[in-house]
Amino acid sequence: MFRRREAVPFAFVAEADSFRSNVTPPPRQRISRSELMSRTLIGLVVAAGFAGSLLFGLPALESGQPSGQAQQSEASQGR
Repeated sequence: MFRRREAVPFAFVAEADSFRSNVTPPPRQRISRSELMSRTLIGLVVAAGFAGSLLFGLPALESGQPSGQAQQSEASQGR
């Protein structure tokens, strides 16, 4: 089949592979112990918050009735 060749208005995209910069980024700094401990503490606090919300939220989601009984309203009693 015939492939239609379109003029690409973004010529820099096609030439991006040939461009190489001679500027190297600075090396990454190592994380200090205090920063590592603070990140760990924040992660533990977030995980404990999720666990606590799950622990306190599950009883609120229960229906409160045993599964063997059907729920009846006053209207079904024939009043």
